[in-house]
Amino acid sequence: MTRRATYKGAGVDIDAANEAVQRMKEYIRSTFTPAVLTDIGAFGGMYELSVAEGAKPVLVSSIDSVGTKLKIAFTLNKHDTVGHDIVNHCVNDILVQGAVPLFFLDYFGTGQLNPSVLIEVVKGIAEACRNAGCVLIGGETAELPGFYLPGEYDLVGCIIGVVDRNKIIDGSRVQPGDVLVGIASNGLHTNGYSLVRHIFFDQARLRADQEIPELGKTLGQELLIPHRNYAGPVHAILAEFDIHGMAHITGGGFYDNIPRALPEDCQAVVDRHAWEVPAIFRLVQEMGNIADPEMYRTFNMGVGFVLIVPADQAMPICARLKDLGERAYVIGEIRRGSREVQVV
Repeated sequence: MTRRATYKGAGVDIDAANEAVQRMKEYIRSTFTPAVLTDIGAFGGMYELSVAEGAKPVLVSSIDSVGTKLKIAFTLNKHDTVGHDIVNHCVNDILVQGAVPLFFLDYFGTGQLNPSVLIEVVKGIAEACRNAGCVLIGGETAELPGFYLPGEYDLVGCIIGVVDRNKIIDGSRVQPGDVLVGIASNGLHTNGYSLVRHIFFDQARLRADQEIPELGKTLGQELLIPHRNYAGPVHAILAEFDIHGMAHITGGGFYDNIPRALPEDCQAVVDRHAWEVPAIFRLVQEMGNIADPEMYRTFNMGVGFVLIVPADQAMPICARLKDLGERAYVIGEIRRGSREVQVV
């Protein structure tokens, strides 16, 4: 007689998934506010949007993945930071247009579910959501046998935020004479990891647990530093100053991200000596023998977020950011020209 087939026998353990959900509930519910109208497990998450009388709310959305930074988490079996990466990356993307986050959804896909790993990831997501004032309203856990390598997973996040139509920052007011103010990053964020891993692990044969004197920590500790959330200081600046444009320096670096905040007739000129490039980027460039243009198109080079502001407000904004605990620099200016960036 043919043996009875089961879903578990084919590699999908529904009981393990249910166990993980039960253990994650406290983390997920810790992000809820009175605006959440559904509990965990509903087919769709419901969020009541309340706005002030006369407001013109515009929803702003973004979706992204952690990318191959996850490979470092797999190697070190450390999964509590990547949730911060995905949430903070998405928060910054909608922050560029002046939006505040409302709710977040995640996708976790794996070949064979390890409840303990999933719980660590979701714990990090929930912590980052609480820090951002954002509800973790739902998600998807997909167990796909044979699709992912053993012990690996993918992590994707989608965020929905809101901004009043009259307060949207879209770059349309950027003009020649404006100045670029850069806010310091805390490392690689989530970009360029395929190149970084190739240089450090394939070419240089370094180990993730290896102490690197130039960094003052192990290589793995440096590479798993979570992507920063810039919302706190940036919203404080938006409330006090006239901001013409903003850019989140993510994949594509300076060359691809700053033009997204420029009108067709403006170009940005960035002075690469206006700030000190952190050690991790210098190490990558030296060990990989990478040309400057490639570095500034792949990495944030120590500047994670850029404000485009009137020239007379640049220094007061830098001073205010310093008061808020940030390191900020005047890194360039806007000139008339084609919609592009020059790093000089």
